[in-house]
Amino acid sequence: MATEQPTKQKLWGGRFTGKTDPLMHAFNQSLKYDQRMHDADIRGSIAYAKGLTKIGILTPQEESKMVEGLKVVGKEWADGVFVPQEDDEDIHTANERRLAEIIGPLAGKLHTGRSRNDQVATDMRLWLLDNVDDIEQSLKALLNVMVERADNEKEYLMPGYTHLQRGQPIRWAHLLLSHAQSFKCDLERLQQLIPRISVLPLGSGPLAGNSFSIDREFLRKELGFQSISENSMWGVGDRDFIVEFMMWASLTMTHLSRLSEDLIIYSTAEFGFVTLSDAYSTGSSIMPQKKNPDSLELLRGKSGRIFGNMAGFMVTLKGLPSTYNKDLQEDKEPLFDTVDNVSASLKIAEGVIATMNVHSEKMRQALSADALATDLAEYLVRKGVPFRETHHISGRAVALAESRRCQISELSVDDFKKLDARFGDDVMAVFNFETSVEHRASIGGTSLAMVQRQVDILRAALKN
Repeated sequence: MATEQPTKQKLWGGRFTGKTDPLMHAFNQSLKYDQRMHDADIRGSIAYAKGLTKIGILTPQEESKMVEGLKVVGKEWADGVFVPQEDDEDIHTANERRLAEIIGPLAGKLHTGRSRNDQVATDMRLWLLDNVDDIEQSLKALLNVMVERADNEKEYLMPGYTHLQRGQPIRWAHLLLSHAQSFKCDLERLQQLIPRISVLPLGSGPLAGNSFSIDREFLRKELGFQSISENSMWGVGDRDFIVEFMMWASLTMTHLSRLSEDLIIYSTAEFGFVTLSDAYSTGSSIMPQKKNPDSLELLRGKSGRIFGNMAGFMVTLKGLPSTYNKDLQEDKEPLFDTVDNVSASLKIAEGVIATMNVHSEKMRQALSADALATDLAEYLVRKGVPFRETHHISGRAVALAESRRCQISELSVDDFKKLDARFGDDVMAVFNFETSVEHRASIGGTSLAMVQRQVDILRAALKN
């Protein structure tokens, strides 16, 4: 391999005669965080080198030498032995500088017709596509755990809440699957986003296109993109795919936050419906009896952080003129942070759901007869009484029980008949929680058959 050392200069340095302020250099430098795109940058450069051979800029021998050199640079990054230099502004500069150290002046041909503007846009899309695949698998794993747990615990009954007040009896599985439905929609949205990420900008040049007739369809196939950017100015300046991913992440984290909030409430001593495993809990530094749901609280807290990443970057974008502006360097840190935290959050949530203990007896004990007040009204509906009237009658029964400081189920048949003569001797059969949930047998209901239907639909969606 060549050992000739090229003269050190910035990729853009020919126009300038003065030195850069050291603080400005540090302010401008992005290698400290964009180096995580090293693999995407190498892959894009290898494809571009092959494209240059197709149009006669490189000979096959030069291509071979360049590709081998790029693979050496990539391996150095992978092995953790790459040594950045002070003048390496970004991952692109660092890789090209190191390539020149390995293969000599030939490295200078790699940038023919290519700009860092289309290069970084390509790297970002490649990097995000790789990570979206990992996030998709993590989301599927979380969904799978929720579905399997729901299937195994269909028999557990609990109060269903609106306004955090007991409403009607439901199955625990129905609650769990309500959250799973949100994650199913998140999975669909993520998959729908992929084609808008998978658009090739390479070949757009700095803004006006490539003047060497580079075969962009060849580049697309080499790098596995689904389509090609049709406008070079849009290709280098578009970051909507980053905003859209961060919007997706914000909504997904909102769903994780709401799931977390339910489980935090249900894990309190006052509820006692679930207990988190020790692996996802912490203790108190002063109160030894406490078992804190820190994993869930962190998931809830991360949702605000992720939303902040998205909102902050949108503010950066909103006033930019066309094509590339250095402001766009601010895309990487919020995106990287969002990817890291969403990926970890999905895995943590999966672990929490898989390992928590569910206390069906405590859920059952929390059910009270007043949760069957709607069933009492529906009893009269089945006898032909309009619902608005039966709702009022059932409310009077609730008020009577409250005045006697007893459960509505402790009223006598005569009490009900005095409230309304259409109550029969069979009215007491209303006060059965199992019967109540089994009456909710239309699609979307909490009956056993409908919960099983949800499980089957979600399983099928995961297989597809």
